Amino acid sequence: MTDWGAIAADRLARIATCSEPGPGVTRLPFTPAHKDALPHIRDWMEAAGLSVAMDAAGTLVGRKDGPAGSGTFYIGSHQDSVREGGMYDGIMGVVLGCLAVEKCASDGHALPFSVEVLAFADEEGVRFPTALLGPRALAGTFDPEVLATADRDGTRLRDALAAFGGAPDAIGALARPRSDAIGYLEAHIEQGPVLETEDEALGVVTAICGIERHAVTFRGETGHAGTLPMAIRRDALVGASALVTAAHMAGLEHPDLRVTVGALDVWPNVVNAVPRAVSLTLEIRAPDDRLREDTGAQLTSMAQDIAARWSLDLDMSRVYRQPAQPCAPELRARLTDAVTATGGKGLSIASGATHDASAMADLCPIAMLFVRCRDGVSHVPEEHASAEDMGAAVAAMAHFLGHLQPTS
Repeated sequence: MTDWGAIAADRLARIATCSEPGPGVTRLPFTPAHKDALPHIRDWMEAAGLSVAMDAAGTLVGRKDGPAGSGTFYIGSHQDSVREGGMYDGIMGVVLGCLAVEKCASDGHALPFSVEVLAFADEEGVRFPTALLGPRALAGTFDPEVLATADRDGTRLRDALAAFGGAPDAIGALARPRSDAIGYLEAHIEQGPVLETEDEALGVVTAICGIERHAVTFRGETGHAGTLPMAIRRDALVGASALVTAAHMAGLEHPDLRVTVGALDVWPNVVNAVPRAVSLTLEIRAPDDRLREDTGAQLTSMAQDIAARWSLDLDMSRVYRQPAQPCAPELRARLTDAVTATGGKGLSIASGATHDASAMADLCPIAMLFVRCRDGVSHVPEEHASAEDMGAAVAAMAHFLGHLQPTS
């Protein structure tokens, strides 16, 4: 029997060498490391019987045509990484997608629809201050203004893409007809500890969490740390610390909430002066938009009360909002059936991270499969998924595809 998990592990080890020097994997979009990765991915797609081409947005597309007028099912993930990241995040989904299509053919399943495996160029948003270019292009939600953004060396996205062989001015024409799109499946490492805790190889994603971010600044008054009486201080850090604690406690109130203060700046930030101003970031994630928005409103009210309690001025505004994307119930149910049919429990799990699927949801119904990762870690060189677990994922994905009968 073919050991699909061992094949996946070997492919991932080989493509991990397509990286900038240094720890882990650093493969940013439209760089030499990215170009080095393309022949690997092309070989995987061709081994699955797919015809391969790169589209105008830099997405490598492998396609197998089905019966005329049958529609297209998409499978995908991204090939780029964070700086000094791991060798599984993103690219594993491309490997597993290719192998699932190859296994279907090996098992004698002639799919009653066209299939495309998509290797997107930029999901992480590390090189340029934008992300999800490839899936947004296919979904028809691409914003041409992002082409003017630049990396830290001053290279514009437009120029980097053109030099790589893309066609910036043709991206708008990539939008796929919704009437033809059956659905989208993405496999990804969990990036968390739930599956390992449950001793399960695979989990079926319920939703991709919505995200909102707030910019918060408390302003008070500075003074000498040794001479300004405690009773009359307007210490901005006291207010900020109270909000940090309130945010953490709010996140503990619901198992699906994630509330984080990730950055904090203090002025004048010296040992012998009372802080006059503190700016911080507040991020809230939840698979339910009402829960996320209610938490944001609750913490905004708390921040106002804290400012009043310590005689501080407060500037607080929501600067980013991304709605949650629920996975399609029918595809979720079919994927759960596939996991249980191939030996898993069909555990349900929400995704706290954003994925290419969140943009593809504007084109078609989506489903996601999580694969257990060791110690729940991701975006670090220690990131790891076992060959056995990846083999289980290939089996479940192939079963899903082989039993999918799209409605007309």
